[in-house]
Amino acid sequence: MDTENSRKRRRHSAELKAQILAECAVPGASVAKVAMAHGINANIVHGWRKLAREAGAVTVSQQFVPVAVATTAVPSADKQTIDVELRRGAVVMKVTWPAAAAADFAAWTRELLR
Repeated sequence: MDTENSRKRRRHSAELKAQILAECAVPGASVAKVAMAHGINANIVHGWRKLAREAGAVTVSQQFVPVAVATTAVPSADKQTIDVELRRGAVVMKVTWPAAAAADFAAWTRELLR
């Protein structure tokens, strides 16, 4: 039953599909925008991408970027501290508490704030 309003399935060449998939693979590219630029529904392009991934046809180029990482000495657990500065008006109180006794510090703080 063929009517005037029925649409025929469009066929796209392998070259066009490859071009569209390559455009989608560009970092920051939007599949929807690429599809719209070619007059194709984005769902069709997503389907092509899925088929290409399943077939292993999509190659991912990995580029390594050198990164300089500053080395910092990590203090040992026994030298780590909790440092707090409390202010009330002109009075400033600085408290240094061993991190290993954090539960005791929490209890002390609760009592102080009562």
